[in-house]
Amino acid sequence: MINDIFKVKPISVHKANSFNCPVRHILLLIFAVIQLNSYGQVEDTYYLPDIKYNTDIPNPESILKYQIGEWHITHDQLYYTVKTLCEKSENCVFNEIGRTHENRPLVNLIISSKSNIENLESLRKKHNQLTDPTKGQDVNIEEVPLVLYQGYSVHGNESSGSNAVPMIVYYLLAGESEHLEKLLDETIVIIDPCYNPDGLQRFSTWANSHKHLNLVADPIGREFNEVWPGGRTNHYWFDLNRDWIFNIHPSSKARIKNFHYWKPDILTDHHEMGSNRTFFFQPGIPSRTNPNTPQINQDLTEEIGTFHATALDSIGSLYYSKESFDDFYYGKGSTYPDIQGAIGILFEQASSRGHLRQTSNGLLSFPFTIRNQFVTALSTQKAGLNMKSTLLKYKRDFFKDRYEKADNGYFIFEEADHYKANFFVELMNRHQIDVYQNPKDMSIGGQSFSKDISFIVPKKQRQTTLVQTIFETVNTFRDSLFYDVSAWTLPLAFDMKYAESNTGFDAISLNKISSVAYSQKSKTVDSKSYAIAIEWYNYMAPTFLYKLLDEDIKVKVVTEKTKFQSEGSYKDFEVGTLIIPLSNQPLDRTDLVNWIESNVSEYKLNSHVIDTGFSPDGKSLGSPQQNAIEKPRVAMIIGQGVNAYEAGATWHQMDQRMEMPVVMIDKNQIRRADLSTFNVIILPDGTYSTTDENADKIKNWVNDGGTLIAMRRAINFVDRMGMTKYVNKKNAAEKEKNVSYTTLSNYRGAQVIGGAIYQSVIDLNHPLFYGYKDEMLPIFKRGTQFYEVQNTLATPLRYASKPLLSGYTSDKNIEKARNAAGIICSAHGSGQIISLVDNPNFRGYWLGGSKLFANALFFHGLIDSRSLAR
Repeated sequence: MINDIFKVKPISVHKANSFNCPVRHILLLIFAVIQLNSYGQVEDTYYLPDIKYNTDIPNPESILKYQIGEWHITHDQLYYTVKTLCEKSENCVFNEIGRTHENRPLVNLIISSKSNIENLESLRKKHNQLTDPTKGQDVNIEEVPLVLYQGYSVHGNESSGSNAVPMIVYYLLAGESEHLEKLLDETIVIIDPCYNPDGLQRFSTWANSHKHLNLVADPIGREFNEVWPGGRTNHYWFDLNRDWIFNIHPSSKARIKNFHYWKPDILTDHHEMGSNRTFFFQPGIPSRTNPNTPQINQDLTEEIGTFHATALDSIGSLYYSKESFDDFYYGKGSTYPDIQGAIGILFEQASSRGHLRQTSNGLLSFPFTIRNQFVTALSTQKAGLNMKSTLLKYKRDFFKDRYEKADNGYFIFEEADHYKANFFVELMNRHQIDVYQNPKDMSIGGQSFSKDISFIVPKKQRQTTLVQTIFETVNTFRDSLFYDVSAWTLPLAFDMKYAESNTGFDAISLNKISSVAYSQKSKTVDSKSYAIAIEWYNYMAPTFLYKLLDEDIKVKVVTEKTKFQSEGSYKDFEVGTLIIPLSNQPLDRTDLVNWIESNVSEYKLNSHVIDTGFSPDGKSLGSPQQNAIEKPRVAMIIGQGVNAYEAGATWHQMDQRMEMPVVMIDKNQIRRADLSTFNVIILPDGTYSTTDENADKIKNWVNDGGTLIAMRRAINFVDRMGMTKYVNKKNAAEKEKNVSYTTLSNYRGAQVIGGAIYQSVIDLNHPLFYGYKDEMLPIFKRGTQFYEVQNTLATPLRYASKPLLSGYTSDKNIEKARNAAGIICSAHGSGQIISLVDNPNFRGYWLGGSKLFANALFFHGLIDSRSLAR
């Protein structure tokens, strides 16, 4: 299919040493330089099949003014090139589907025959009818096109995929052959040139900035070693290939909307992996496939794989399948389609990371990596065309069979907070999951659900399998190794009350909803009002609190349940309630009241009018017990060694939701920073040196009164620095005598906790847990850090005696987790350390931990110093 390979054999150093005269050494050196340069100089024929091409459509080189693979394409160049190609053809539609955080366009190219393009909407609707479990059987498959979605470079520094796109588009639009004519007649090919434009732009700038005229292949070179955080992630350092379910980011929201608009039959996800590997295509490891995925999905994936093998054989590329990766976590791009009646396919190409790299398999050129992505894109198109009827039938049967097997039960969830309830409902709707308002108060499994704030998700609906995986807890697994997390139960992530019912109901009589609109519990302030109280339970209350403090408005917080008179009668106000006196503020009373009411309305907060500062409990508003809140001035340490994902989750939480600034200080800049301007410093998960002046500077800052929030492995740093004295939990000596050499790797791998959901027990009276209502709090557990509880007052969160709620954890680690400390608050000098064993902001969707994180920022000063570990 492809012309002869462009091959240049790498020169061995040993052969070079066999020359006996200086002239030969010089000639050899000259040849080596010529050879290295030639790796970036290829012709179109290196990539393209040997067919005729329409000369009215420009090739990518004529647009870019350089050949594909000579430079790393930037996102703006990619956008311009594919848009130019599309506009030159009547077989292409160019659509913008969204924007990234950095305002870069997310685009699709819809490529098909002229006739199909003219009838695109009717064909799309007919195709999508296949997913209707009650009407799909009426669709004549012969009249329906196959929809193939090909997406590239969700990780920005895995760029060979996006660099292959201009050639793929050119081939589809300019190529002239019977195969292409039939392909465009019978399929709709959707090209997503770049899943992650922000990351691609960051990486391409790095790679191009460090390119040599005389290519350097040594992996130690700067070209191959990006500075932190690298180009893999998006603007907030999130891995977008973990966001297909939660849709935290605008690019993910746009992509899921587009996915369900087209409902593709095959979706490809082009990645890169370690440079010393070869080329991988799915299926992955069979035992690690999610049990909700039918076996036929894997069988079809394997059949499609035969087309990839043939294509890669034709150009002599090495490859493998079924030995790596998996199809377990549905939040990945290649796995989400598997629960949508489609075939998701992961491609992993050994990465050159620059332009030419020495590997264990020889010299790896950037054009070579691009060509592998190119030929497997074409082999996918060929497989889709050849297997069209089978794939369309599979889609139809998938939805029909799952619907018929589903019982008439439902899941019900309750959430009093507007933000969390609306977030959850909108997420369900993006995935085309039907949600209904609960019509009556009810009790299920000993839990009561109020009709005003609870919602019903029927099991028997089009997305019945996705509903199952979103709500289910899983504790039984075929394998003990996972490429990513092993649990993602959304109601637990949101700390929502929920239950499952097997009793049927009449959906026709229910009100289907797409968003939540709660009526606010707030009263109009009159001239006699003394203060305004804000319930801290509300998710957006911390956002409002920061705005108050940023305006220098004095705010007090209730630290013990207290009665105050409100609208003529006494009411209990819970710990964490914000009290805003209406006198002695920087704004006059009228302006202050109007400003507060405006923000209360914007953030959907519950507020109360307080008539008098007197409390019959003896804790009046002037009492020392009603503490004033200090504005957080927050810094976060970042840089080499810090977990960029977790630092990014913290940044995103503060920037996007809490609307408060965080000064990010690179490790290399700590020595220059005036840390006294901050009262809170966050150490995200990562490794930190204890032997340089930066470590001592942080230690002295805490000693002088600062609050240090140490997350996950950062706890090891504060412990080694002598600021804390934590004790790791240990099991009895582990017996490994029955573990064989061949099973040792799997045995050790099974002790890893890649991601599970644990039950924890919290102290509702501790300032870190103001705003929570239930002492049982689900938390997300990664890693195997388990600490002894040495001081119960200093340990406001510990894992339950039966810790595992969902996901995989070995028996050995479950035993360690029982009653282990999850948060430890320690004193050091005049300051304190809040050690969070787990990340409360995990991947931006663990909303159940958001209040804990906010409390650490705002209420750290309320923690009684006598309760701290010493």
